[in-house]
Amino acid sequence: MVDTRFHTFAGPTPLAALLAAIGHAGTIEGEGPLIAGAEELALAGPGHLALAAEAGYRAALQATAAAAVIVSRELLADVPVGTVGIVAERPFLVFADLLDRLYPQSTRGTVTALLGPHQSLPLTEADVRLGPGVVLGPGVEIGRGTVIGPNTVIGAGVTIGRNATIASNCSIECAHLGNNVVLHAGVRIGSEGFGWLDHGRSNRKIPQLGRVIIQDRVEIGANSTVDRGALGDTVIGEGTKLDNLVQIGHNCRIGRNCLIAGTAALAGSTIVEDSVMFGGGAAASGHLTIGRGSVLAARTLVTKDLPPGSRVAGYPAEEVRVWRRGIATLRRLSKRTESGR
Repeated sequence: MVDTRFHTFAGPTPLAALLAAIGHAGTIEGEGPLIAGAEELALAGPGHLALAAEAGYRAALQATAAAAVIVSRELLADVPVGTVGIVAERPFLVFADLLDRLYPQSTRGTVTALLGPHQSLPLTEADVRLGPGVVLGPGVEIGRGTVIGPNTVIGAGVTIGRNATIASNCSIECAHLGNNVVLHAGVRIGSEGFGWLDHGRSNRKIPQLGRVIIQDRVEIGANSTVDRGALGDTVIGEGTKLDNLVQIGHNCRIGRNCLIAGTAALAGSTIVEDSVMFGGGAAASGHLTIGRGSVLAARTLVTKDLPPGSRVAGYPAEEVRVWRRGIATLRRLSKRTESGR
């Protein structure tokens, strides 16, 4: 969701006025619905603007309660009664332009700016310890017993639970952290995700308006990064542990009690179910689901959904026994070739 603790909302605006402001000739009756924010299709309700850009959105589009949806021409017939469908030849670009109108770019990513109604001073409970050089933005809330190391920067509106340990030189923005969270030195939470349109031409940035939700007892190793969602949330589930130099892309959702070893990387919108283990350097290509209890060997690359309990290795990933047989076969062939010289 777009959390106005982090991103200033320009205010409710008639749909017709929004379309006119970006030069889009959408055909609607009168001023159209009053747009009071943007949301993902599945979560959108009255007053929300949403996006359905391609066939993969069809099921969510048919069930949405959004006030208006930017759609490709092929999906117009799937817009439900009561929702206004705005056809665009390049729906992603039109939606990005509208997001820039609703949530002005000048208010994003700021640490100390006063955002909307949240102009309060930081609030800390008892026994919070702040190291030298710590910066707290307006509206920050920190629970009792939490320790913040030197030179760490906490952006406006961020909340941190109780008994957390945040080491030195971390940065946290657009995020809510639970209790007993541990962040080691140099961790970056809530930075903009890597999202672009019009690839190789204008490289138009997709507005990154989501959040990071880090649940209780999560530990994140040194110099790891967790990007905020593009529109929804990036979530790290309770009890999950990340090693050093791990990259979590925008809109990823990691379940409870996972273990992710050093230099592993998840591309955007990867879903990792509970109790999954990533070996060092393992990676997922994004927009896929890794089932509960799966184990990925070191340097594995996952390019498609994995069912629960999978044991995989290789590049691309395959069942670990199949991968081992393939390696053994290659070695035997290599030895035969060498002996035949």
